[in-house]
Amino acid sequence: MANKGASFVAGAARSLGNKMKLPETITMSEVQKMCPFVHNTAAKEVVTSRNVGTLSRMCPVMAHNQETVVVEDTKAPEETRKCPFHEVREEPEVKTGVCPVSGATATSGPPMSTPKAGQTDPLVSDHQPTIRTQSFSAIYENNFQKAIDALHQEGRYRTFANLRRHRGNFPNATFKAAGAQDTDFEVKMFCSNDYLGMGQNQVVLDACHEALNEAGTGAGGTRNIGGTTRYHVELEAELADLHQKEASLVCSSCFVANEAALSLFGKLLDNPVIISDAANHASMIEGIRHGKCEKRIFQHDDMEDLERILQEIGPDRPKVVAFESVYSMSGTIGSLKEICALSKKYNAYTFCDEVHAVGMYGERGAGVLEREGLLGECDVISGTLGKAFGVFGGYIAGSKQFVDCVRSFAPGFIFTTAVPPVVAAGALAAVRHLKGSQVERQLQQLRAKQLKALLTAQGLPVMENPSHIVPVTVGDPVKCKALTDALLFKHQIYLQPINYPTVPRGTERIRITPGPLHSEQDLVRLGKAIAEEWQLLELPQVDTSVATAAMVQVADLYEAQVWAEEAQ
Repeated sequence: MANKGASFVAGAARSLGNKMKLPETITMSEVQKMCPFVHNTAAKEVVTSRNVGTLSRMCPVMAHNQETVVVEDTKAPEETRKCPFHEVREEPEVKTGVCPVSGATATSGPPMSTPKAGQTDPLVSDHQPTIRTQSFSAIYENNFQKAIDALHQEGRYRTFANLRRHRGNFPNATFKAAGAQDTDFEVKMFCSNDYLGMGQNQVVLDACHEALNEAGTGAGGTRNIGGTTRYHVELEAELADLHQKEASLVCSSCFVANEAALSLFGKLLDNPVIISDAANHASMIEGIRHGKCEKRIFQHDDMEDLERILQEIGPDRPKVVAFESVYSMSGTIGSLKEICALSKKYNAYTFCDEVHAVGMYGERGAGVLEREGLLGECDVISGTLGKAFGVFGGYIAGSKQFVDCVRSFAPGFIFTTAVPPVVAAGALAAVRHLKGSQVERQLQQLRAKQLKALLTAQGLPVMENPSHIVPVTVGDPVKCKALTDALLFKHQIYLQPINYPTVPRGTERIRITPGPLHSEQDLVRLGKAIAEEWQLLELPQVDTSVATAAMVQVADLYEAQVWAEEAQ
């Protein structure tokens, strides 16, 4: 839009009595015809959209005008004249030789003064005034509104639930509905990523209170400028130990951690290729894009496709295989052993996102890689502090050299304020606790197995997976939102609809995350509510024969066994 035109701007229109309605848009040729000031200048043939703004401030009328006129450059490049903003504006009616503001004619305007020695001729000034009119602002806002309206029409507009959590009473919360205070009501949360309830764990709360009393609230700066405290240093040492790596680095989120780390490969390696699983998280995709190197995408967890790509690249060219352990929207777990073996075979560096696995799997909660005995086979691991650890932030763990490169070269880390000391202290306590406690993990896994069998027995299309996540396919964004609304307002159960772009269109779903703080009665209540609303919405059901057998299996899992292990 920079070549579109220029503005007649300035002072107060009160001196003119604001009697004349100013046209919003005129063309360059019309300026030369209608404006008496330009008409009386000997240099009117050199008036262009580049200098008309400067010229307007010399005009005795326009110099005191508050409104804005956009002067359109009819000689603008073809791509500029094709601008959608240009096409929607109406051409105004103009009168030749009449000033659009004062009504003055060509005979009444003053002549243009000649510049004095040393002065710049205003007609050839390089000044390019900014275009701002009420109509332009409306065009911008209208385009924004159209985008939001399209989301509403597709049924995938996202509404944030206003929840007030109560310490010591999770997963219960108060839902604050829009409107009067008496519309608030209690709900049971079933979609929190605080998988193990560590955000309510007294060990974590005590650590946060201690750090708050000692260090205050914010970090006060980036890690390089005053933002590093003993809590950050101790947390990074604990995370490196957790993943059996030389070093780790805490970031403001795992999105930042993934973006910062993956973007460096393209900057620090010589002509590398990043090979990415097709189902990788958006943060990994952004990091790969920002690396500005070649990328190849293999079909989700398809080892034949991965090896084909590795063979095509060859063993000598630098390459990184990026993948996840637990895929959060489907609950599937990647073929980590096979990926690591193929990567080693073809001399590839490995990067594994364990965001939905840290704290949840392995003897000490280091994730699926630990459970499978593969910690030493993967080069870089990323994780989060905001899910199973119940706090906030993200991190990477790897070799001392790689972590130092992220610390030294990644803008996403360098220019971001450090996580507050109170957050680092809480995360440190959570990591240490889950290194030694199995009870939270075991009970969560039990609840996930029970709920999957219960929902499948109701004929609901639970997506089969071996993880702690329970996704149920709806396949329609409007009905998905209707389902979660009914669960909320009729049954006081909070679930969030999952739709595009989080998942592909046509695969909309509800994503349930039962935890150790949910009771068996909570699961039964949830299952009945979903089944009831599922039928009312006439959503498709599945055969229950397999689920019935699974239900018998789950019934053999005795909850007391989990608690007995804690007592030992």
